[in-house]
Amino acid sequence: MTGKILDVARWVAIVVVIGFAVRVLAQNWTEFWHTLQAIPWEVSALSLLALIAAIGVSTAGWVIVVGGLGSRLGYLPGARICLVGQLGKYVPGSLWAYVLQIELGRKAGLSRARVGSGSLVHFCIGLVAAIPVALLAAPEGWVLAALPAVVLLHPKIVNWGAALLRKILRRPPLEARVSGAAIAKAFGCALAAWTMQGVHLWLLAGSVPLLTCIGAMALAMTSGTFAFLLPSGAGVREAVLVAVLSGAGIPAGQALAFALASRVMFTVADLITALAAAGTPKWAKQFRRVHDSSRIGV
Repeated sequence: MTGKILDVARWVAIVVVIGFAVRVLAQNWTEFWHTLQAIPWEVSALSLLALIAAIGVSTAGWVIVVGGLGSRLGYLPGARICLVGQLGKYVPGSLWAYVLQIELGRKAGLSRARVGSGSLVHFCIGLVAAIPVALLAAPEGWVLAALPAVVLLHPKIVNWGAALLRKILRRPPLEARVSGAAIAKAFGCALAAWTMQGVHLWLLAGSVPLLTCIGAMALAMTSGTFAFLLPSGAGVREAVLVAVLSGAGIPAGQALAFALASRVMFTVADLITALAAAGTPKWAKQFRRVHDSSRIGV
């Protein structure tokens, strides 16, 4: 019964989002179309490269966290698990990307427990990193108010949270803990990824300050993540971007054009990186040789 209610709510949410998007698009069509046409191809290419770089850096953080849980995992085989698995975010629902990553990790010889816990810890680190970054789009001085959130990344808190979650889910405890060094490196990767995503938006909407663009992307992406009823946060991310860009003086039609162009580029970047990770024979051989020193089932 609960599943049916969620399915109905999901479709209602999707229809509502599409309805609002069509309404806004119809009201600002001329401005929207002119804005898309005015974006030079070289700017679009650089913006797409910035996204690919952001995905690559974020993947490095995922590999570091999973490796910190005791798995001997290199970047290339880890990229196949992370990047191919995260395509599940395009399916409505909040857990498909994690399910795919867990299953891909299992096929590579990694335990479900470590891949699942690693993905969750990586998400939390990225979320904490997004808090001060998102406030770059807020009035000056707000960023300092968010810095205490970094305390949440203390190794004791991170490992306690992971252990508590596994206990709630009735899963066996992990044998290894994420070290402070691994958390710090993953946090740095998250900051770099948010920055590159901001550069991607700044290249599209050049008249908006870079720091505002970085904050806008962190806020929009995080908001979209929590809209679990919608595939990849569709609609929510765009609404946040339009609101921030409009607040920075961009007309609504132009802001919507930039937001939708960003959505398309994200999808293209996700597909490019996932196909690259999955399709290279050399990577596939390395992927099969990955070995988890301690297998723990879920």
